[in-house]
Amino acid sequence: MPNRTKTDPTARRDAQLLEIAERHLFLETLETRNSDALDFHETSVWAIRSALEAAFEAGRQAGSATDSNTVHF
Repeated sequence: MPNRTKTDPTARRDAQLLEIAERHLFLETLETRNSDALDFHETSVWAIRSALEAAFEAGRQAGSATDSNTVHF
């Protein structure tokens, strides 16, 4: 089975979001598990800021990659 994250932009984005959530927010998953104990977390503001900065940087890099692949006339 081919690796979907290399070809599917949505899968690639979701994988990147999960990596940020794991690294900065210490979350195991971003899936809803229908349990307050599993779906709601106390998180420090510095961890949230760090996660937002990582997401912003990922978006900036993705935008730069897209811009460099665009043909301008």
